[in-house]
Amino acid sequence: MEIITFGSEALRQKAQKIDIISEEISGFSKQMFEVLKKNKGIGLAGPQVGFNKRIFVTHIEGDEERVFINPSILETSHITAKYEEGCLSVPGIYAYVIRSETIKIQAWNEKGRPFNLEANGLLARVIQHEYDHLEGVVFLDRVPEKKRERLILKYDKNSKK
Repeated sequence: MEIITFGSEALRQKAQKIDIISEEISGFSKQMFEVLKKNKGIGLAGPQVGFNKRIFVTHIEGDEERVFINPSILETSHITAKYEEGCLSVPGIYAYVIRSETIKIQAWNEKGRPFNLEANGLLARVIQHEYDHLEGVVFLDRVPEKKRERLILKYDKNSKK
């Protein structure tokens, strides 16, 4: 399982719903956690590893590993926070992004059980970041245009090395 990097059209496609949460999907989520750990990340979405389905995983230090299948963000707070983000698909590039401080999300876990979660702080941010990947959005899309252009030039320069 390889991480797809910025510039690939695969990161711009809207992910498809998972119809059946099978043992195969559960096994796939375990592989996603292995890739996440290997790359020292805190979140990873299916499209980032070439699987154009609505699944992402999170693992923030001090929190449990979480699998989100067919997620829906139900509510976002009006209170926002600015925080520096990076992305495994855009290695070496970091930028401040404004996101809702608190969210409510509904999803299914790797066992096919539905759950609702209210998240805040870093977990809320990671969920929103990974959810964006399911919508074909990368974090650079949430950065002001001039800053985004500079970051893309920097990324292109770094990736040629």
